[in-house]
Amino acid sequence: MFTIKLLLFIVPLVISSRIDQDNSSFDSVSPEPKSRFAMLDDVKILANGLLQLGHGLKDFVHKTKGQINDIFQKLNIFDQSFYDLSLQTSEIKEEEKELRRTTYKLQVKNEEVKNMSLELNSKLESLLEEKILLQQKVKYLEEQLTNLIQNQPETPEHPEVTSLKSFVEKQDNSIKDLLQTVEEQYKQLNQQHSQIKEIENQLRMTNIQEPTEISLSSKPRAPRTTPFLQLNEIRNVKHDGIPADCTTIYNRGEHISGMYAIRPSNSQVFHVYCDVVSGSPWTLIQHRIDGSQNFNETWENYKYGFGRLDGEFWLGLEKIYSIVKQSNYVLRIELEDWKDNKHYIEYSFYLGNHETNYTLHVVKITGNVPNAIPENKDLVFSTWDHKAKGHFSCPESYSDENLLTIMEVFILVQPGGWWWHDECGENNLNGKYNKPRTKSKPERRRGLSWKSQNGRLYSIKSTKMLIHPTDSESFE
Repeated sequence: MFTIKLLLFIVPLVISSRIDQDNSSFDSVSPEPKSRFAMLDDVKILANGLLQLGHGLKDFVHKTKGQINDIFQKLNIFDQSFYDLSLQTSEIKEEEKELRRTTYKLQVKNEEVKNMSLELNSKLESLLEEKILLQQKVKYLEEQLTNLIQNQPETPEHPEVTSLKSFVEKQDNSIKDLLQTVEEQYKQLNQQHSQIKEIENQLRMTNIQEPTEISLSSKPRAPRTTPFLQLNEIRNVKHDGIPADCTTIYNRGEHISGMYAIRPSNSQVFHVYCDVVSGSPWTLIQHRIDGSQNFNETWENYKYGFGRLDGEFWLGLEKIYSIVKQSNYVLRIELEDWKDNKHYIEYSFYLGNHETNYTLHVVKITGNVPNAIPENKDLVFSTWDHKAKGHFSCPESYSDENLLTIMEVFILVQPGGWWWHDECGENNLNGKYNKPRTKSKPERRRGLSWKSQNGRLYSIKSTKMLIHPTDSESFE
């Protein structure tokens, strides 16, 4: 730029000097020509200026060419990066399609297994009806047989009775096989349910990535890399200083009922539902409201918990034990019957670990409903697939009659896990959820019920079991 400016400054001077020379030649009196050396000097100056301008332009061209080459290299690198990212996007989309296809197949299989279970249940019900009819016939024939034996002791057994007994035994064996098949189907359903949950979680993580805007060029473009959204609806989730229970959360200023993360001493982090009742925080360990959750679960599920914290659920015996072993706790049970009457009762209690089958000891403190849980006794937790040795097993033993058939045992395992003593009462808050006007009294006893020691039976619509430390400052 400096050379150009210098040239523009010199050229006018040279031109002006030539004009002055021409003018002076006309005006001068003497015709003597001037020396040509002055003109040569001007030409040299002009030539030097042009030479400098050419060198400057040459340097500028070299610099510009280098810059253009650098820009082309960067553009090539940028295009290669875009191409690689577009390939990765295509692979992610293919994986997502494969996951969706797998999810659909699992859902179809799940529906098939459900249909098979329904068919088995209907067959079992029909077999039960046939069995009841056969039992009535057998009872009638046994009465006749007893009369015949008393009157004619030497008369041989009636062949029809023998055939009926053998038929009943065959029916019992077939029912045993059906029960085993149902249990296997139930295990398969649980496994498929867990697989579907895992695949749904993977799909949620895949759908979080946002695709890039479609490029105007034909070459595929890469997606914009946006950070994963932390879609966290659980309050108070921290990596450090996680509270030990709901009371600690409440004392920190969280006075709203909801789901929170806690970590009791010597335990893993897990989520609970903190329920604020009359200005006091309680940890909800069981909730029944509408029968949407099946409580006829295995010992393993009762140990580690099942259901949804925002609906019906059982927190889990191991989690409950990890909370209550930190201090002395109060157990509160809230009941609502089908007339919308609300009741509650509170106990001081002690809960053992898994080696004691989570033995429970309770002593009533207060409440507006009569006590129905035996006090100062070893109440052992039991499920249909786990019975404590040396203790009375109510899911199998509870019946109106002394003699149980295989089919009756299948029905009686429906109540779910609960704490029992050496005798079975009619209290089971984890029983089958029965609507009003249920078929029979035995069926009502197997549902949600609360029978006080004075004999009054409460049919329950909703239940809550909550725990709270006696010392609210225990973990501060």
